Amino acid sequence: MALSLAISPCPNDTFVFDALVHGRVPGAPPVEVTYADVDVTNTAAERGAFDLVKVSYAALPWLLDDYHLLPCGGALGRGCGPLVLTRGDRTDLTGATVAVPGERTTAYLLFRLWSAEQPPARIVVVPFHEIMPGVAAGRYDAGLVIHEARFTYPRHGLTALVDLGEWWEGDTGLPIPLGAILARKGAVDPVEAAGWIRESVRQAWADPEASREYVLSHAQEMEPDVVDRHIGLYVNEFTADLGEAGFAAVEALLGRATDAGLVPQTSSSRATAWTS
Repeated sequence: MALSLAISPCPNDTFVFDALVHGRVPGAPPVEVTYADVDVTNTAAERGAFDLVKVSYAALPWLLDDYHLLPCGGALGRGCGPLVLTRGDRTDLTGATVAVPGERTTAYLLFRLWSAEQPPARIVVVPFHEIMPGVAAGRYDAGLVIHEARFTYPRHGLTALVDLGEWWEGDTGLPIPLGAILARKGAVDPVEAAGWIRESVRQAWADPEASREYVLSHAQEMEPDVVDRHIGLYVNEFTADLGEAGFAAVEALLGRATDAGLVPQTSSSRATAWTS
């Protein structure tokens, strides 16, 4: 039977999963892929819609009863955090309307932790591709953005009010956990799944050109140089193995969010993962 997989169309995901999706991982089953923004996959995962699924780390408290957290394939790193963008010279978010890409995204959870003492007046959930144009047009006072927006926001005449990755790293000393790969319990063996994904990552690094056409076909009109910078930033040592620092980052994020009453109490993410 085919394995159902849900990932985003972003270059880091298509780069990482190219070999698995296209049947080049020995011993792996055929794969049926759904491409969707992470806010969509967060919700779909609650319904148990996929065997393997990319979700936000912020969504784990609602999902770990039914899924294993895999120690590979996701997005976690340094210098890659979400940005809060504004027009002009705004220095804070007092009275502001802020567009965010989803209520259970890691970006929004980090934003809530950062802005806890001075929250904005209003939050609006907006499809990711509409955030920067909306801020530039004045529909929103600020926007929370991720991924390739780090490289393209100046084109919209916008300014970064804060880099939440820099804030997180400066406060904790840990990398920033963004997107996780989960394996549905009872549907796929997490040890096998982690092995398939690690082999897919190994092949991606060994022959980057093999995935080029596939990555560009899903890159939402990104220029090749932006695609390359995107992959270079988000596909890193933590993609192959979360390791001690990766798991510490996940547990710090969820622990702080739990203490702040932003997410439900959950068992340790490490306890639900296959970590060898």
